[in-house]
Amino acid sequence: VSAKTIYGGSYNLLAHTLPRYGITATFVDGDDPSNFEKAIRENTKALFVETIGNPNATLLDIRKIADIAHAHKIPLVVDNTFATPFLCRPFEYGADIVVHSASKFIGGHGTAIGGVIIDSGAFDWDASGKFPSLTEPNESYHGVSFTKAAGKAAWITMARAVLLRDIGATLAPFHAFLFLQGLETLSLRVERHNYNTLQIVPFLANHPKVKIVRHPSLAESPYHDLYTKYFPRGAASIFTFDVKGGEKEAKKFIDNLKLFSLLANVADVKSLVIHPASTTHSQLNSEELKQQGIGEATIRLSIGTEHVEDLLEDLAQALEAI
Repeated sequence: VSAKTIYGGSYNLLAHTLPRYGITATFVDGDDPSNFEKAIRENTKALFVETIGNPNATLLDIRKIADIAHAHKIPLVVDNTFATPFLCRPFEYGADIVVHSASKFIGGHGTAIGGVIIDSGAFDWDASGKFPSLTEPNESYHGVSFTKAAGKAAWITMARAVLLRDIGATLAPFHAFLFLQGLETLSLRVERHNYNTLQIVPFLANHPKVKIVRHPSLAESPYHDLYTKYFPRGAASIFTFDVKGGEKEAKKFIDNLKLFSLLANVADVKSLVIHPASTTHSQLNSEELKQQGIGEATIRLSIGTEHVEDLLEDLAQALEAI
């Protein structure tokens, strides 16, 4: 069971690709944690959420959702890419497995592709009774039971020993080096991302050519209380807003930006902009786009680490060009 407000690539994996392999997903509105419980069936194996939803910076109550997962003896998997471990540590709120696209803030410069999986070691796979691949003998490894052989590290051991072997999702050594380099400046970069964002959000919210800004720092945001609870350092330097008009006005704004780069990547030290409906989320149909809150006038910004006055000036002149 997954929140529906997730990255378009993750949505397509769960909605279209994995069903061909016998794995299906139910998508729910994560604003109400009880929706997850209502969707759980006897064969449900996990709940999946993002700490900060892509692209609209939606938030959800991680602790409540974790409690629901554990009441049904299944793990909570959290994509913490947009929050980073500097801003939020989902294990502290009950998450069992955390994943990151390391290509984003961890690398920080848009130069490498990779991902990270972290197992908390806290989930009791034996007591769950839903994971025979972990508890029963694995014939490809001489009949080993991963829970007996690896204990708390059973799941991540199986991921390395079996899934990595069979699927081949192996990180390139040089990319691993770049990610390690990026980690050294993660906190400094994220602090600057957040500082710039908190200057830009009110500027956009008060601009006459902007229809709506979706950012949880705004008092009127439905996610403001969750923002103050889970992100005391601030967060969500990747967010969306709608200009007044439609696709024509949105793309004219983008075309007139000078500092912001038109790229599908996010979480770069460079400020980035894109039109989600025609790019990152273009494989979604009109109903799916509507469910995820993406319209023709929606623009996604990824605020970088440049001087904030330069960014504000660039946004102002591009809005005036509409």
